[in-house]
Amino acid sequence: MTLLEQMPDLLTLLVWGLAASMVMVAIQSGSQHAGLSRLSLPFLFGTYFTANRSRAHIIGFITYLIGGWTFTFIYAGIFVRVGTNWWIGAIVGFIHGLFLLLFMLPAMPHVHPRMASEYDGPTDTRRIEPPGFLGLNYGYRTPLTTLASQIAYGIVLGGFLPS
Repeated sequence: MTLLEQMPDLLTLLVWGLAASMVMVAIQSGSQHAGLSRLSLPFLFGTYFTANRSRAHIIGFITYLIGGWTFTFIYAGIFVRVGTNWWIGAIVGFIHGLFLLLFMLPAMPHVHPRMASEYDGPTDTRRIEPPGFLGLNYGYRTPLTTLASQIAYGIVLGGFLPS
């Protein structure tokens, strides 16, 4: 049986991908509103597409949801190979979170059109602060809240996707 034949059906993947993404966004948003972190990945994604900060929240949420669905397929492929349960989901989510913190956030200033780099000085235009290593420019608890949201995403998928 091929990998595609072993994958759950599309509707199941979309429903659980939506649920996992909503849990992830809720944790990130809750930690932001509680003052634990200033990081809003949906906002950063949205400002990649528009300079209008109000629209950036909506556009970012939509693109973040699409990204969450995309990662659902990656997680499901991993689960087909190694098994499906909540703790495997937590491990995959932890690895995903580490990759985000160690590689993706520090690389954002190099690809984001509205983000300052670590080396920029003051400018006339309002630029988005770069996340920095582990996202620490957005608060010293940012790595913990980011890992918690990614682990929760993995737990939902690992716990509820059928094997």
